[in-house]
Amino acid sequence: MKLKEALEKKRFVVTSEVQTPVDEEPQALIKRLELVRGRVDGVTVPEMEIEGIVGDSIKTCDLLKKNRFESIYQTTTRDKSRPQLQKDLLLAHETGVENLLVFTEDYRITGDSLQEMMFFHVDSGKLSSVLEHMRDGQTVDGKELPTKAEFVLGSGVESGWGKNVPDLEMKEMEEMTRIGTGYFLSTPIFDVDRFEKFIKQVNTFGIPVIAEVMILRTAGMAQFLNRHFKSGLVPDWIIKKLASAPDKQKASIEVFADTIKGLKDLCQGVHIITIGGEEQLRHYLDAAKLR
Repeated sequence: MKLKEALEKKRFVVTSEVQTPVDEEPQALIKRLELVRGRVDGVTVPEMEIEGIVGDSIKTCDLLKKNRFESIYQTTTRDKSRPQLQKDLLLAHETGVENLLVFTEDYRITGDSLQEMMFFHVDSGKLSSVLEHMRDGQTVDGKELPTKAEFVLGSGVESGWGKNVPDLEMKEMEEMTRIGTGYFLSTPIFDVDRFEKFIKQVNTFGIPVIAEVMILRTAGMAQFLNRHFKSGLVPDWIIKKLASAPDKQKASIEVFADTIKGLKDLCQGVHIITIGGEEQLRHYLDAAKLR
């Protein structure tokens, strides 16, 4: 089933994420993913650049498609001109990619009165212009394209605010709704109660929300996130559980399954970040009863 169809039928969708192979054979990635074929509705491939090495994410999307996986091309809007964004999207379309996920490369920091705010920001004006031209079969400078192009569009949103979602983020979500986003993808969820408050605020848009869930294998991973990304992102009880457990993988799976259980009645799916652990994903899906 296509991701678009799953969303339209209000199915609880399951997507995951992989990195473009750089120092391994591409088929090694496919071999790991074969363990969950038919259990995920889509696989996201983000653009990647590490120490000057740029991974070919569109080529990886093509590889996934040829191996019967629904690929999702993840790109950014902040550092790309309209022609560059259009060029990348046209290449993705020509490769057969039907799904697009967009947000900035990192957090944008802005100010609202005396409070500093951080959240994912999509340059909706730039994106809307490019997508509208492509849907009409034209380039942004008015040249005719060989075919019209359209994507299932997803956009990232900051969900850690709970019920206190800033007006600026609500306006941006409203704008993304206007240009046709098919779903919102949250930042990583570790506190289900706070996420429930966020959902109550944004349900007014009538757009599916997919919750990002990161697999935490050790207490050290959780502490790293709190130290380098956002203080308090991972609750203390999770860190203590992972630190004290004699069987780390069992504890990790239990934390994941409990989180999924709390999310199933709140949103329309989960996006699972395995951090290179694709070969273990099936065990987490089993525990959470995800197909």
